[in-house]
Amino acid sequence: MMRRAAGRSAPASAGVWGSATALGLAVALFLASPPLSAQPVSSQLPAAWGPLVAQFAAELAADVEHDAVGGVTAALARDGELLWSAGFGWADREDRRLAGRETIYRVGSISKSVTAVLMAILARDGTVSLDAPLQEFVPEIRRLRHRPPGAAPVLRQVASHTAGFVREPMLAGAAAGPIGLWKARILASIPTTGYQASPGAEYSYSNIGFGILGLALERAAGEPFMDQVEERIFRPLGMGSSTFVVDGRLQPRLATGYANGGDGRVDAAGPAREHAGRGYKVPNGGVYSTVHDLAAFAAGVMERGGADLLGDAMRSEVLSVQTPEDPDAGYGLGFSVASVDGRLYAGHGGSVAGYTAHLLFEPATGLTVVLLRNYNRGRTNLGTAARGLLVSLPRQE
Repeated sequence: MMRRAAGRSAPASAGVWGSATALGLAVALFLASPPLSAQPVSSQLPAAWGPLVAQFAAELAADVEHDAVGGVTAALARDGELLWSAGFGWADREDRRLAGRETIYRVGSISKSVTAVLMAILARDGTVSLDAPLQEFVPEIRRLRHRPPGAAPVLRQVASHTAGFVREPMLAGAAAGPIGLWKARILASIPTTGYQASPGAEYSYSNIGFGILGLALERAAGEPFMDQVEERIFRPLGMGSSTFVVDGRLQPRLATGYANGGDGRVDAAGPAREHAGRGYKVPNGGVYSTVHDLAAFAAGVMERGGADLLGDAMRSEVLSVQTPEDPDAGYGLGFSVASVDGRLYAGHGGSVAGYTAHLLFEPATGLTVVLLRNYNRGRTNLGTAARGLLVSLPRQE
């Protein structure tokens, strides 16, 4: 069921473990065999799904043990309610704190989905139009480099990565600095950012584009971006463990991030520094969350079992392919979307220093898979694993 990412594993005995003393080696061996911290399987889980979920869990547990870095929390939900969840390995390996259902992780670019949903909410309410020119809210984009003749990207193009922007700005330190300075970093980055294509011509993934979009939404609504997300998304959906800033209430549940490379070295210091700020990377990579909260978010987008964030017309826009390459598979507004054998799937992955994540859901059934990990390189390809589980489950009549 679970396909692994070839060449992505990090040898447990390399790098920082290479010079272990006898005591250090014993500790390393203990860390290399993280226990399973499983949550009870809900009685709502159909009997026919039990063996498939058990196989999925066993493969995931084996991969986390093989990686010997940190932990993973996994969940299967329907209509926002968890049918099953389990933690594997360590949320903090030094403190022997296990990963579990309530563990909080950075979710990386799943933040883009949150930002695009906020845009759709504002469009539903008439605050903005999906086809409003970005320059209406951020006139500073006139300073973008290499502007094609007549280029005037609109909000939907920014939210679908079809505005033509490059991936990252060229500004030194753009992705560093206190979270309170994210807007200043955006504005300083714009003159160092440019186009690589005409708006609408191609799918070109852009982190800085989503940063600019977050600034546009703040200016359009006249409310701070992070406050809008809290009031319009997190609070209505009961996402009490989701935030941009981890406070004292949530800190004990935060997984320690481990940035691990191909040489086997594991760095916790770099991910720890980013908790104080990621420069401009707030609307595009600043969210912290849990498996339960992300399942609630997916349900809200699907209008299944929770608050309806969007309405039918706007939900159709969000979950429709907006990119020009393939009408059946591409990027909608803040989500990757694909039709497979007549079934629509939507989701997003995320990767930042010390954390990786994947969210995948099927609107027709309300089924959602969430995988959150507190390290970067591992034997499990989270996206492939999520798809494998969701597709394998027999459909109920």
